[in-house]
Amino acid sequence: MTVTGPDFFSLQVRDLDRAAAFYETHLGLTRLPVAPPHAVVFGTKTIPFAVREPVPGTDLDAITPRPGSGVALWLHADDTQALHDRLVDAGVTILTEPFDGPFGRTFTFADPDGYAITLHDKA
Repeated sequence: MTVTGPDFFSLQVRDLDRAAAFYETHLGLTRLPVAPPHAVVFGTKTIPFAVREPVPGTDLDAITPRPGSGVALWLHADDTQALHDRLVDAGVTILTEPFDGPFGRTFTFADPDGYAITLHDKA
């Protein structure tokens, strides 16, 4: 038996509707028509991405400095600079300003729940 790699990931969020709207509005993600209860799944490639209500016993406010600390979550985008500029215009907190590196144009922002999300544009 062998594990073949990541196949799905989700973020536990405080307000499911707010989080789903953020990812739809600001990142252009599209909801899939079917999702597990208490979750919104987006049609991302190559791995499906979702936001979901916290599992019982999870207190996102107790996690410091922010939820997801210690996990590096990177998403691919086709134009990170334009996306960065759009997020700045919308008042989204930028944690790392855009820079050019081995993964192309890269920057990190905080989503509404404080998760650090890194975007890059090199395929």
